[in-house]
Amino acid sequence: MKLHTRILLWLVLGTLTGAAMRAWLPAEFVVDEKGVARLADGCALDTWLAPFRLAANVFMSLLRMLIVPLILTSIVQGVAGIAGSRDFGRLGGKTLGYYVLTSLLAITTGLLAVNLFRPGVGADLPLAVPDHFEPGGGRSFADILERMIPQNVFEALSDNGLMLQVIFFALLVGFFLARLPERHRRPLQELFESGFALMMEIAGWVLSLIPYGVFALMVKVVGETGFGSFGDLLYYMAVVGLALLFHAAVVLPALLWFIAGVSPLRWFKAALPALLTAFSTSSSSVTLPVTLRVVEERGRVSNKIASFTLPLGATINMDGTALYECLGVLFLSQFYASSGGFSLDLADQIYVVFTALLASIGAAGIPSAGLVMMTAILSGLGLPIEGAVLLLAIDRPLDMMRTAVNVWSDTIAAAVVARTEGEEVLTTASSASP
Repeated sequence: MKLHTRILLWLVLGTLTGAAMRAWLPAEFVVDEKGVARLADGCALDTWLAPFRLAANVFMSLLRMLIVPLILTSIVQGVAGIAGSRDFGRLGGKTLGYYVLTSLLAITTGLLAVNLFRPGVGADLPLAVPDHFEPGGGRSFADILERMIPQNVFEALSDNGLMLQVIFFALLVGFFLARLPERHRRPLQELFESGFALMMEIAGWVLSLIPYGVFALMVKVVGETGFGSFGDLLYYMAVVGLALLFHAAVVLPALLWFIAGVSPLRWFKAALPALLTAFSTSSSSVTLPVTLRVVEERGRVSNKIASFTLPLGATINMDGTALYECLGVLFLSQFYASSGGFSLDLADQIYVVFTALLASIGAAGIPSAGLVMMTAILSGLGLPIEGAVLLLAIDRPLDMMRTAVNVWSDTIAAAVVARTEGEEVLTTASSASP
């Protein structure tokens, strides 16, 4: 049974189990100092929910365990591989420039959507509100930039709340690792590549536990709060879907048309097999062979450009993931801010944008990898990661959509770079239909 099918099955089972426990077990509720009704300690329902609460906490601890080593090894080996490429000159500059631009545009789309629709304000979510809220440890953008640089690398590596420092350090290590002489570079690069492969194996095992973590979480959520939070989650899901659609149908086609002079409709028809594969598998890495084939055969981009831009894009170009991380974190931040009386000013949101951009570089091209990256951003904000696990309840369709957006952006990158290199791709506005 495929992972997404098991997640859906266990989600339904958890929902039904939580509803049955809430209906049949005696429960007492108390109102806390913030006026929120909470399940009283020691009542029958609370006692029966305790094992599921423990299981959910264990799963979240496993996710926390992955954050620092996975991001460190993935960014270092990824940046070192890019910076050490023989084609990293003009071709690499164009490709990276496109990827940074589209990721920023995607994150900006998410930022505008979450501020326009405000899905987290007044939401009824079963999450404990933290006592304080200080994104990045400072209240200004200049302070955030200053705190990016770790004064003690080992302290940053041991504290999930200093994630931006870890990302900054990993980017530096990867860049300068590629500049070392061969005898020094090769063993270190192989060490980080092997470390990343090891962390991916561990991450695969942890992600295989998602169905059971979702089951425990849904029993806990529905048992404690009923179905009150599902309406807010569905509204959030609609906002994310609308933002992804806008980026995929408006922003990226505009770049394709105005920069490369390529017809978006014709390019969409050429890339359709890769998009359908991405949507069904939720993995840009698994989709890569299909993406390479359709871009070269149906889009007539040269192998030189396709073989450089597309594997690189599957590694670092995560438009949909970056948009999702930014919007998801700000959705949770809106909830915490409105529930706890905290402010969520522009500097806080800029911190989320910046961290989402950097974290998207380290997002592996596998299903639900964005969950790990979101926990990293939440940790950097000093917010509980329970919210990211809660969003797992509706993650599968969003994962499918954002992966398709990731691959769509990769194919457009190949077309844009090919046109700027003087190639005539099949789907230019002046060419014949495929």
